[in-house]
Amino acid sequence: MSASTPTGWTPPARPDWLAKLNQEGRGMDIASLVPLRAQELLDTAMANTGLSDFGKDEWREPFEILVKAINEEAELNLFGRLMTRSDLLIWLQERLEIEETYRRHPEIEDEVVDAPVFIVGQARSGTSILFELLSQDGQFGVPTNWEIMFPCPPPEAATYRSDPRIAKAQHLLTQWHRVAPSFLAMHELGASIPNECKVAMNCTFVTDNLTGIFQIPSYYQWLTQADLSVPYAYYKRMLKLLQWKNPRSHWLLKSPSHTESLPVLFKVLPDAQVVYTHRDPIKARASVTNLLGTLYWMRSDKPFDAAAFERLLTPEAYAHSLNRVIEQIEDGSIPRSRIHDLLFADLMAQPQETLARLYQQMGLPFSEQARSNVLSYLAEKPQGKFGKHQYSVGERDQIASEREIFVRYQQFHHVPDEV
Repeated sequence: MSASTPTGWTPPARPDWLAKLNQEGRGMDIASLVPLRAQELLDTAMANTGLSDFGKDEWREPFEILVKAINEEAELNLFGRLMTRSDLLIWLQERLEIEETYRRHPEIEDEVVDAPVFIVGQARSGTSILFELLSQDGQFGVPTNWEIMFPCPPPEAATYRSDPRIAKAQHLLTQWHRVAPSFLAMHELGASIPNECKVAMNCTFVTDNLTGIFQIPSYYQWLTQADLSVPYAYYKRMLKLLQWKNPRSHWLLKSPSHTESLPVLFKVLPDAQVVYTHRDPIKARASVTNLLGTLYWMRSDKPFDAAAFERLLTPEAYAHSLNRVIEQIEDGSIPRSRIHDLLFADLMAQPQETLARLYQQMGLPFSEQARSNVLSYLAEKPQGKFGKHQYSVGERDQIASEREIFVRYQQFHHVPDEV
């Protein structure tokens, strides 16, 4: 591994109740107590819903690869197995319910996903705060946590803010904060808060979201060769379903990991506009390492193994990923006219002016009401409201060495140094 790979991550202390639960689990056969067997999970999902059609079989191979990797590599503790079993069943049941909804209402397929706006960029580069700010503008429709977690029956405009699924989702989401209180300083969660849209791909079992919560190298390797047009096509079906009874003018969608698959995104949604956020990659990379470590730690006592994800975490691999987007822009794989750059530093220093420029680039109106909503939101949610996200960027010599690796990216997108 490169000498500059982050190794200083230390897991936070677990809450007493969780530490005691997992300690009890160490003396049990937790694999039998909380089974994670592919066929048994399928049977349970079908029994829970009374449905049996999961749709095209393109999901089955990745599901089986994922479950095998979790059992053989993730080293889940007792609570991790409980949490994972719950997640897998939710995603399987979601597939069953989506297929049944489309069977009963084939007219949903006629819905048009018109000119969606995507926010992409390095993790920890300002994608979340930009998403929250733009979501204050009523011309955008944003997917909230509860409707992505429980999309069926399709949300309806009349009951969108009072749907009983909101409380159900809130209970599950607050579990993350009960398990890891420090997570709230990194990423706010709530049932009615706009969600990272790529979570909608979890039920395809072809998504890097899963490598962000489990240490599963074999699945990660498989994913690098997977056909991503399959989960993106299913993702589009999900958007159609969500807007069917609750119309959205323009979807506002966000996930840093869309950055890795922009050519596929534009193939499936050719009229999309993409806002690409940028931050000093040395600062962003240190932050995402802490986030990944915490996400793995929620489910496993296995030490955070950066080596298993060296291609993802080393500066060289990080730069390669950033530079690949530049190459795709230059060779036309990504339409340059539909990519809008936005600097994290500008957004933090001059949010209103930065957003005004962005709206102008996208050809969309930035109304007085939207401006007022943005200013109110910023006043109510100052940076660090939920605690400060602490992380290290490394020593001076390490920073100087890494700076050379990111020269092309920073020069192409005019990204300033932060450290």
